[in-house]
Amino acid sequence: VIVSALTAGCFVGSLIAGRIADKYSRKRTIMIACVVFSLGAAIQCGSINRAMLIVGRFISGLGVGVLSMTVPMFQSELAPPAIRGRLVSFQQWAITWGIVVSYWVDYGLHFVQSDVAWRVPIGIQIVPAAVLFVAMFFMPYSPRWLVDHGLVDEAHVVLAKLRAMGDLNAPDVVTELEEIKESVQVDGVTAVRSYTELFHVPIRRRVLIGIAVHALSQLSGINVTLYFAPTIFKQSGLTGKNASLLAQGLSGVVNCLFTIPAILWIDRWGRRKTLMFGSLGCGIAYFVQAVATGATQHKTFDENGDLYLNLPTGPSYVVIVMIYVFIASFAMSWGPVSWVYPSEIFSMHIRSKANSITTAANWLFNFGISLVSPILIKHITWGLDLIFAIIMFVSIGIVYLFFPETKNRSLEDMEIIFGGSVWAHRDKKRIAEYDASGMLGQVEKQNT
Repeated sequence: VIVSALTAGCFVGSLIAGRIADKYSRKRTIMIACVVFSLGAAIQCGSINRAMLIVGRFISGLGVGVLSMTVPMFQSELAPPAIRGRLVSFQQWAITWGIVVSYWVDYGLHFVQSDVAWRVPIGIQIVPAAVLFVAMFFMPYSPRWLVDHGLVDEAHVVLAKLRAMGDLNAPDVVTELEEIKESVQVDGVTAVRSYTELFHVPIRRRVLIGIAVHALSQLSGINVTLYFAPTIFKQSGLTGKNASLLAQGLSGVVNCLFTIPAILWIDRWGRRKTLMFGSLGCGIAYFVQAVATGATQHKTFDENGDLYLNLPTGPSYVVIVMIYVFIASFAMSWGPVSWVYPSEIFSMHIRSKANSITTAANWLFNFGISLVSPILIKHITWGLDLIFAIIMFVSIGIVYLFFPETKNRSLEDMEIIFGGSVWAHRDKKRIAEYDASGMLGQVEKQNT
């Protein structure tokens, strides 16, 4: 219950974030979320019973849920198309840094034999939330949100500062502002008034793709590996708490380092290729793990009922290496792209609501997988690796068939990108014709 309280809060927070971000702006919503998260962390840090800890984690989860929906959308609306993927990928890189810090703080304090060992890590969380809150005072409002609320002159100034060092007459600034105004005007005629309308044609396709990105990201098993790394490493042959915690800390470092290639190259590779190659790497790593474990394991249980696979030295090293290969493959692909892709595929009047739904799906699948995985790890061991391998191999086909490429496209271009066949691999000719006609790519060409 204590663990799931945070995820439950994240789910609720991501669902309610859409309306808040539309009404109060992306900038103010992020600041509100920082305050909510800090309140939850303070309650946890000072908790004197189980109930306080659960309530505190749920409140912190509300803040995390709002941030996880709003931050990528805010980044996407500020970024020029040519580097949008890179900028939004920093969301994932920041997450990996948080994981690294948490692992090593946990390792450094596991020697402490008092409640300080868990109160300090919780209290430390308030620091980055406070830094973000203060930093947001210096951040601009989203120009798209400003135009949507009739503040066109303010949007013009923001775009000029972001794109042309304050030059209001720069051609790319004027062009992008006109595209935003036109998009907002068109969207206003067909604005989505309720969440149920998101599942009507033609919006439904994009919503389902956004949900699929987050669902497949969680179904990759990344959080199983990160949550239960000490257990997995112990089963694979690492003995002693220190060894398993050190190996877990190293997995966080690998996750952080291998997110960097995605940041550097996602706008060159594109979203589709990045996801497909990442799925291939994840699938191979899982398959090798399953073979190495299934062929050599010898199950035993200790006096506490904990499972040991007793792998020979060679296969145990193979499994440990493959865990790192999987983490690296995920970090270069599904980790960042699962935040980039949904944040850029929706038009202005559905963006907040749609992103709240897709992000909520992330937390829902996160909760479900973290709930059943400990049981599966204990009872089917290498069978879980095989399941994840199959999911990753299948995801290659899903991306190839259904996910259109969005690299170097303006947010206003997405109506055309997603306006054709549901079979993305067959729609390239239509997109090429729009490119040739000049109806696509005006903003990105000027920004490159």
